[in-house]
Order: sequence, then C-alpha cells, then structure tokens
Amino acid sequence: MEEIEDFSEKIHEQSNEHAHHILSEGKEKWVLFVALSTALIAVLAAITGLLAGAHADEAMLSQIRSSDQWAFYQAKGIKSEVLNTSNKLLIAMGKQPVAEDAAKVAENKKEQAGIKEKAEDFQKESTMHTDKHAVFARGVTLFQISIAIGAISIIVKRKNLWLVSMGFACIGIFFLLQGVFF
Repeated sequence: MEEIEDFSEKIHEQSNEHAHHILSEGKEKWVLFVALSTALIAVLAAITGLLAGAHADEAMLSQIRSSDQWAFYQAKGIKSEVLNTSNKLLIAMGKQPVAEDAAKVAENKKEQAGIKEKAEDFQKESTMHTDKHAVFARGVTLFQISIAIGAISIIVKRKNLWLVSMGFACIGIFFLLQGVFF
C-alpha cells in the first residue's frame, strides 16, 4: 500500500509542478481545477486508507479473540474428557467414580456453550470488519486511479481525461460513503 501511496504522491507532485508552470504562462485555467480537485481527492484517499487500515486491524483483533475463545472451548472439552476417562478407569478397576467429576463435566459443558457463543460473535465481528475493509480498499484504489488520470490530463493537456478522473473519484466517494454508512 505504501508503494502505491508513494507513487501517487510523486504523480501528484509532478502534476502540481506542471500545473504551476502552465498557469504561470496564463494558459488553460482548467488546470487549476485539476490541481485543486486532485488535492481534495488525495485527502479523501488518505481518509479512506486510514479507515481501511483501522478495519483491517479490528478484523485481526476480533479474529484473535475468536481464536482465544475457541482454544478456551477446547480446553474445557479436554478437561471434561479427562474427568470422564478417569471415572471410566475407576469403574473398570472396580472402584466408585468421583461424584464431583460428573458435576464438573456438566458445568464445563454449560460453560462451553457460552464460550462457543462468544467465539462465534467475535468471528462475525471479524467478518464485518473484513467486509468494511474491502469496501474502503476499493475506494482507495479508485481515488488513486483518479489522481493518476488527473495528473495525466495535465501532462497531455486533455480536459476530457480530467472529467474521467472525476468519474473515478465519484465512484471512490460512493465506496467511502458505503463503508461509513452501511
């Protein structure tokens, strides 16, 4: 992601220098609008990138919490099996099973249900953050494309390319809004 941002930043700087040169000659005032819109799009790309990164981090943390809960679930299951096996061995040896062990096994099974529910909730949360990250990542990509096309429009002096870049920016804004509000 940093490589893309660095590349985009370089293009943006070069297009601004080129725009400054064109404007100093007093030609093609639309270039000023390209430079301003490109700067605004760069800000939107930065905000969208920040949101994408935050959701990626939250997805990872939720996945870790889910894994922790599943490990706890498994530990409870293993403890129950050890107690069951111990009681089976005692019975096989002709001895009385430990009464508290049966109660502990029932308690572990009850706790496992709650642990499983927490693990599944964390997994759902992780999935939700992953989905949001994907939406924001699409927005960042479209903003980067928009910036690149805007820079190209200045270099080749084609106003139509700037309009195309604005189209990509609008789609990027759609993804930004989709990620924020849905």
